[in-house]
Amino acid sequence: MKKIILLCAGGFSTSLIANKMLEIAKKEEKAYQIKAIAADLIQEEVKIKKPDCILLGPQIWYMLDSLKTTANNIPIAVIPMQDYGAMNCSAIIKLAENLM
Repeated sequence: MKKIILLCAGGFSTSLIANKMLEIAKKEEKAYQIKAIAADLIQEEVKIKKPDCILLGPQIWYMLDSLKTTANNIPIAVIPMQDYGAMNCSAIIKLAENLM
């Protein structure tokens, strides 16, 4: 099971994206665990859950460089604003798959 973590400022806006991504992954019979959390919780999440990739909501793009250190070699990227705003979760899953 691959683990994908979505980060945002509070973990709320990305939770909608995470739920829709899970629906799509299930339909496509992909074994993904997808979770949305607040960016300030990532350090603990990396240690305990060891995700396969981390995706940032576009509203916290400015945290990318600092989070790369925290991510400890876990692939990390920012979700494009167009995909995030349109809730194009198929494209967001593809982004995660390309990172993994």
